[in-house]
Amino acid sequence: MNIHLSVFFMIEIVGTIAFACSGALVAIKKNLDLLGVIVLGVTTAVGGGMLRDLLIGIHPPALFVNPVYVLAAFVAVLILFAFVRYRRITMEALSSLWYERVMNLLDAIGLGAFTVVGIDTAIGAGFGGYKFLMIFLGVITGVGGGILRDMMAGETPAVLRKHVYACASLAGAVSYVALRNVMDNGWDMILSALLVVVIRVLARHYRWNLPRAM
Repeated sequence: MNIHLSVFFMIEIVGTIAFACSGALVAIKKNLDLLGVIVLGVTTAVGGGMLRDLLIGIHPPALFVNPVYVLAAFVAVLILFAFVRYRRITMEALSSLWYERVMNLLDAIGLGAFTVVGIDTAIGAGFGGYKFLMIFLGVITGVGGGILRDMMAGETPAVLRKHVYACASLAGAVSYVALRNVMDNGWDMILSALLVVVIRVLARHYRWNLPRAM
């Protein structure tokens, strides 16, 4: 396995686990049962990639052909569920500032990882010459799982209300498209993913938001 593929796999696994945990935490806070926690966690982890694959004609979507990511999400969700079930994490903690910070960090990591993974998948599928398409697919991969999670949990999707959520993904996507012919050995992916994480963390800390009508 070359360096690029190794970096790609590591970033995708990190993003999968981060998004799976964020989805599971939402389900646990909604007091869903084990099945609900698993469904919400796994959907958050692989939903964006599934939407991306359907848009560019990868049939069946990669999650069904290579279920390693579904398995990683499933295991991460079960471990988190067990921690809460056996009081390693209390419901009081899930209502605290700690919960909000952890959710924000997990979302930021997952968003950054899947934004660059979405673009890399598009390139691998032969769409490397279409910059707008690559950026769009990167953003869809990054925010798609979170949108499905929030809709299933009965909440307004974070992408429509949270501190520059989609804009952070867009910045990372543009960065990766700009750097992919300048850097190699996976640094273009790593730096672009980190850019998304930094923007999301700073946005929460400083309460950056896009302007609203009222």
